[in-house]
Amino acid sequence: MPYQVGRTLLRLIRWLPLLLLTACATAPEPAPKFEPPVYPPPPDQARFIFERTLRFNTNVQAPQQFNLLRQFATGEKEEVKGLVKPFGVVARDGRVYVSDTVQRRVILFDIAGRRYKEFGMEAPGELFKPIALDISPRNELFVADVSARHVAVFDLEGNFKRFLGDKKLFKRPAGLAIAPDGSRLYVIDTGGVDTDAHHLYILDPQSGELLATIGTRGTGPGQFNLPLQVTTAPDGTVYVVDKGNFRVQAFDADGAYLGSFGSVGRMPGQFFSPKGIATDGDGNIYVVDTAFGNVQIFNPQYQLLMVIGQRGQSSAPGNYMLPAGIDVDETGRVYIADQFFRKVDIYRPVKPTEPDSAAN
Repeated sequence: MPYQVGRTLLRLIRWLPLLLLTACATAPEPAPKFEPPVYPPPPDQARFIFERTLRFNTNVQAPQQFNLLRQFATGEKEEVKGLVKPFGVVARDGRVYVSDTVQRRVILFDIAGRRYKEFGMEAPGELFKPIALDISPRNELFVADVSARHVAVFDLEGNFKRFLGDKKLFKRPAGLAIAPDGSRLYVIDTGGVDTDAHHLYILDPQSGELLATIGTRGTGPGQFNLPLQVTTAPDGTVYVVDKGNFRVQAFDADGAYLGSFGSVGRMPGQFFSPKGIATDGDGNIYVVDTAFGNVQIFNPQYQLLMVIGQRGQSSAPGNYMLPAGIDVDETGRVYIADQFFRKVDIYRPVKPTEPDSAAN
């Protein structure tokens, strides 16, 4: 071995321990372990814990072996589809249906079946600006189309069945809900600044027959100012987000006024830009406020129980910029759709026997 090469090797061997120590010292630290947010946060007892986010088909679809082999052989990437501007959401039996106002379709995230599906793009059930969604006891999906000014009805696989209502009846149908027994369809007509037709309509969900028209534009009990969304509770109570009056109004199944809660403001229990609404199996009421970037939960006596989420600049779990739709499924899971961050966050209820340390 030449003399110079030998000296170089000796130097490398001599400095090797120092080089290794330097490399270890400058190596990046491992990323911190993800801790799913819980609500309410400690030291209060956790009631809900973040479970997952839905954005793309890859969030639910399992890659098939054939696709993986094709990608390896050709370099092709799997096509990614997903949300662009989600608004409404409804979930049942592990299926999550989301309306997308930009793509003009309904997107199904079938978590239980590990499937992704889109529908509403073709006649006769073509959608133009789908907003609100609900599922009836007959397993029919009702979709309020604010641009087409009617309600479209599909089966749970996205096969079109019928339209309800038309441009003669609706101005801006933006919200809908089905009665717990399936006997009534409630449709919110937002109207507009140039009309007094700010209504809650009650229709027959099969024939579309108009059964009752509730309210007109105003600030009094039973009146509305740009109402936006509606939901029904297990006992049949109907709750309407009266957006322009910064409140939620309650009605019985036939449309008789029962009461209201909320006022304009930035304190807990108040509203600044209320939008989505849902109820759970205990009759608690979940109200999305776009300005706050959160969901306030009230009991049936209109008392504030807790808050989920907060306004945030990133799309991290629990952060919202333009939250819109909300639903609570039969398991108590909460689904929150955010238009800006193009996502649906899912929270599961914390079991009473689950230790706080497991949720924190």
